[in-house]
Amino acid sequence: MKVEEMIDDGWNKSGLFGRTKWIVLLASCVFGLTACREGEAEKQRNQELASSVDLERFMGQWYVHGYSPTLLDKHAVNGIETYELDSDGKILTTYAFRKKDPSGPLKTYKPVGWVHDEQTNAEWKMRFFGIFTASYYIVYVSEDYEYTVIGHPNKRLAWIMSRSPIMEKEAYDRLVKELIDRDYNLERFQRMRQEW
Repeated sequence: MKVEEMIDDGWNKSGLFGRTKWIVLLASCVFGLTACREGEAEKQRNQELASSVDLERFMGQWYVHGYSPTLLDKHAVNGIETYELDSDGKILTTYAFRKKDPSGPLKTYKPVGWVHDEQTNAEWKMRFFGIFTASYYIVYVSEDYEYTVIGHPNKRLAWIMSRSPIMEKEAYDRLVKELIDRDYNLERFQRMRQEW
C-alpha cells in the first residue's frame, strides 16, 4: 500500500490504521516535506526576501498557481492558502486543495505560523502537525498585494500565489523569474491547475 493510500485509509479508522496514522504522517513529513526539517541552510538567511510585508494586507485568501509538490499535496488542483492573524500574533493558516481533479476529494491542512523577523515581517516560521517547524520566506509581494512568491532556505520548495484564480502566463513567468534570480532548483516546480 502506498503512503498516500495509508494516510487516506487510516485517517478516520480506528485500530491499527487509526493508531498508525500519526506515524505515517510523521514519516511523510520527514521524508517528503523537506520544508519540515530545519537544516544548515536555515540557520541564516541565504536569499533576498521582500523588504517589507504589511501583515494586515497579506492576510486573506491566496490562490496557488505554482508549487513544489510534496507527498501530502502531490496532484493538487485548485489550491488555496488562507492566512488569518489572531490576537496572539499567530498566523492561522489553511491550505485546501482538491486531489487530481476539481471535483476530487478535498484535502485540508492547518499549519500555524508566526513572524520570525519582525523588522520586515518577511520571514515566518510554520509549525506542521504541531510537531515540525519550518522556515517560510516571503520572497516577493507586489505593491498592490495581488501577487506573492513564497520560498524556503533549501531553494527547492516554492509557491507562486495570487488573489485571483486566473493568472496570465506573463505574470506567472515574471514570478518564476523571482525564483530563478535567487538560484532556486525548479526541477520539480510546476503550475497548479485552477479550474473553478
